[in-house]
Amino acid sequence: MDRAQILLLGIPLFLLCSDLINLFTTPPPPPKPSHGHHHHRRPHDHHHHHQPEEVPVDPGTVEKPSGVGGVGLGDTVNINYCTSCSYRGTAVTMKNMLQTVYPGIDVILGNYPPPLPKRLLSKLVPVVQIGVIGIVMAGEQIFPVLGFVAPPPWYYNLRANKFGTMASTWLLGNALQSFLQSSGAFEVYFNGELVFSKLKEGRFPGEIELKDLIGKKMANSKLVDGVPELWS
Repeated sequence: MDRAQILLLGIPLFLLCSDLINLFTTPPPPPKPSHGHHHHRRPHDHHHHHQPEEVPVDPGTVEKPSGVGGVGLGDTVNINYCTSCSYRGTAVTMKNMLQTVYPGIDVILGNYPPPLPKRLLSKLVPVVQIGVIGIVMAGEQIFPVLGFVAPPPWYYNLRANKFGTMASTWLLGNALQSFLQSSGAFEVYFNGELVFSKLKEGRFPGEIELKDLIGKKMANSKLVDGVPELWS
């Protein structure tokens, strides 16, 4: 076996092993959401040794905050999307928009997994890939162990172009696995209540549309809680 054949064989096997490792590796836990209420000192603050004296202010002259700055405080929006469908950019755009329009709101991004049958089938694809590549490489030893007197005719067709067969098995298997792992979902929840579903609507929400949906749900929530003055 020359170097070219070793290279053609090694690349699919290496990529297949990396797919297996990524498939069964547990993803790291998501970071804790930050509400943006922590005050950070500026880097140059430590150079000032003398702080200005505070001037006492009459509490009656201090203007009370309107409450609009924290209009989303205490509310949570969950955006669960298909991570294998390249929807992350849209989800991040919606998150930034909501946090800008409703300061204080907690927007959490997460994966929306496919149905259980598709997840199970996606885990079988690497097994089939390894089986096909193993048969192509060592079928003459495998078939007698399985009880075959001689390999079946289709084995010789695969063996005739073994490197093309292995490359096709890897490419088609990865494409099938990507399809099985995709859910096509972009689901938006406000405090656990579904407000938009791409699976039902068949489309993404517009920024203005999503802003209005969240605003209506938030207004109803505040009215139910007895705080209608935040929206006056």
